[in-house]
Amino acid sequence: MADKPFLPEQIADHNALHLAALTDEYESLGRALGRRGIDIDGVKAKVSGFSLALPTWATGRGGTRFAKFPIPGEPTNIHEKLADCAVVQQLSRAAPRVSLHFPWDGASDYAALREEAEAYGLGFDAVNSNTFQDQPGAEHSYRSGSLGAADAAVRAQAIRHNIDCIEIGKTLGSKALTVWIGDGSNFPGQQDFTRALDRYIAAASEIYANLPDDWQLLLEHKMFEPAFYSTIISDWGSSLMAAQELGPKAKCLVDLGHHAPNVNIEQIVARLHRVGRLGGFHFNDSKYGDDDLDSGSINPHQLFLVFNELAEAEARVPGPTPAYMIDQSHNVTDPIESLLSSTESIVSAFAKAALIDRDALHDAQDRDDPMMAFQALRRAYRVDVSAIVAMARMEAGGAIDVLEFYRDSGWRARKAQERKPVGLGAGIV
Repeated sequence: MADKPFLPEQIADHNALHLAALTDEYESLGRALGRRGIDIDGVKAKVSGFSLALPTWATGRGGTRFAKFPIPGEPTNIHEKLADCAVVQQLSRAAPRVSLHFPWDGASDYAALREEAEAYGLGFDAVNSNTFQDQPGAEHSYRSGSLGAADAAVRAQAIRHNIDCIEIGKTLGSKALTVWIGDGSNFPGQQDFTRALDRYIAAASEIYANLPDDWQLLLEHKMFEPAFYSTIISDWGSSLMAAQELGPKAKCLVDLGHHAPNVNIEQIVARLHRVGRLGGFHFNDSKYGDDDLDSGSINPHQLFLVFNELAEAEARVPGPTPAYMIDQSHNVTDPIESLLSSTESIVSAFAKAALIDRDALHDAQDRDDPMMAFQALRRAYRVDVSAIVAMARMEAGGAIDVLEFYRDSGWRARKAQERKPVGLGAGIV
């Protein structure tokens, strides 16, 4: 059985150094919020109930388009990835689930892997299939597509892989399969748009038929890349169309980086929730395209606006919480540090959305008063909620200052001595 990365006494000793300052900041913020009729302990309780999933692939350094620059101590297998995810969860107390990607995260005994994760205090989120890369020993290539490929044998291979992922997920205790395909075209006329979509939906229907009753099929869209002229599931409309044809267990997954620049993602969130098809999120940030930058590092206001729409939707029509997951690539940072920072950014955006005076917002909207409606949001966004987030984290057993604790712990230096080095990579091109 695996041990958790750190002893509770280590975290308690760290917290003792920061508790007085945190208590002072929390009480001061509580008085300020109280003057606005907001109970800080109630907000903290909401924050304590929030959680998200970590992707195993984000525990290692990603590649730029030209090269991969690995970091010493980077994980080389699923067991080392779980250990790094356990670091993030033990310190942040907001990331108790892990999302696996196959065949990247293959193991010889998935029941044992589940026990290993549970010993770390981790469970498993959605499993992810990979039909956008060719794998050693595969009979057919995905260079011309997978679920939407013109070749029936290629489609059959992709379908089998997805069904295999479901079977693995059942052993792990997962409840969802995420499907993203890179299928599309690079030249006008290369592909018949309608027939390509028909092939995708027919193939996805076979996968859907193999879902357990309590599972979801999360369809992920992406505007471009690796196909640059057209992509079969290119936007939320295509994703919604496919989900509606497949059945009620099919939902749409929104990756914040998979849209055209400046697209109003929060409006997409509201639309998908309205029709009951909002399945989940992949959180990251972007400047130019699908950059997979750290969540909240470029546009934290957008993250806040997304959570505002989620809070609005939940207040209007309570329902199942969407699946929340980080999906980002760390090219120049320690991946654990980026995951800790992003987790805090996401939880903070959630906390800020919980501060919105919805009565004031609705009143301004009904009076067609754009400035006061905007100010209702802005008043919540301006609040520094770090004391709420840190207090909730500490009370759950996490570290008050996650990055300070992590750096002081020497985790990465120890792993650099214990783990095999990751080889240099050629990057994307």
